[in-house]
Amino acid sequence: MALNHVSRLCKSVKASVEFYVKVLGFVVIERPPSLDFNGAWLFNYGIGVHLVQKQGDEQFPDADPNRLDPMDNHISFQCEDMNAMERRLIDMKIKYMKRTINEEEGAPIDQLFFKDPDGFMIEICNCENLELVPAGALGRIKLPGDRHNPPLQMRILLD
Repeated sequence: MALNHVSRLCKSVKASVEFYVKVLGFVVIERPPSLDFNGAWLFNYGIGVHLVQKQGDEQFPDADPNRLDPMDNHISFQCEDMNAMERRLIDMKIKYMKRTINEEEGAPIDQLFFKDPDGFMIEICNCENLELVPAGALGRIKLPGDRHNPPLQMRILLD
């Protein structure tokens, strides 16, 4: 039906909660009492982020805190006000990379890339500017009946 949540191991649940609340506007929600390990659940914008305390000293395999590469693993959130988000990153002294793609096609997409406290990359974008055009999969895509963001181009294919 829809993406429910993303789960992340973290070095410090407390530091990660503070980051996701202050930087991205997530809200801490109650977890089921049966989850008796150190962690936190957050929710906003129709998606959950589950944070789980990492055990031991092993490194995160895909997290390099000094590298910002849009081709690396990341999670992306759509944003209504890219300027306000960039100001927040500047105010909080968070290193980020900014780029704009798709300008030539007339639907520019602004992107901000930065890392959470554990070095996992986050993208903020105005991806709703890009219309999704199914490539031969129109009958297989399941969408909410009342809305879709970004917009989806619906073409009727006749034999």
